[in-house]
Amino acid sequence: MDNNLSQFDGKLFLNLETLRKNGQSMKTPVWFTQDGDAMFVRTVADSGKVKRVRNNGTVRIVPCEADGTPTGQWVSAHAVEVTDEGTAVLVAGMLEKKYGEERVRQFAAATVARGDRYTVLKINLE
Repeated sequence: MDNNLSQFDGKLFLNLETLRKNGQSMKTPVWFTQDGDAMFVRTVADSGKVKRVRNNGTVRIVPCEADGTPTGQWVSAHAVEVTDEGTAVLVAGMLEKKYGEERVRQFAAATVARGDRYTVLKINLE
């Protein structure tokens, strides 16, 4: 496995750097799952990071602490929004396995209670 990818093994968070239309970078620590060479982030569909990825899929990622402090090396990647139900179910299951079913479901319930819906970002290293 590529060293850039292996640095995410066993990590709980990755810092996702997306770009605004004006080129300014925005960094966001997020939960993630990994399936082979692809990483997945489930997040609120109308969040800023999703809007930025829809506009420009060029991103950088790094394993990090919960507060976003990097614990590895930044790597270039490409992100796309994935809207098919099969991927959403797969990612939900992987998140529950990694972070705990109760924790993930409580977080999801709070999100739905606010009237938000989820989407999935798929990230591949360049």
